[in-house]
Amino acid sequence: MLLGIIFFSLAVLFQLVTLPVEFNASNRAMAQMVSSGIIRNDEEQETKKVLNAAALTYVAAALVALMELVRLIMIYLSRRN
Repeated sequence: MLLGIIFFSLAVLFQLVTLPVEFNASNRAMAQMVSSGIIRNDEEQETKKVLNAAALTYVAAALVALMELVRLIMIYLSRRN
């Protein structure tokens, strides 16, 4: 079980490290859509909300993974005692 916790910790760390990449991707997508004329000026706010919501799904997934890691550690520690 300890080996599983170690590997899962690495996965959680990877998710946390990639969060800024996801937000940067949303910002770059917004800039590219505006510069190429895909969206109009009056559509920018709504598009930005959708892209931020998409990036926040990664935050939610990272939080769930972090909570699962805490749960696994608690189970491991309770079995050791």
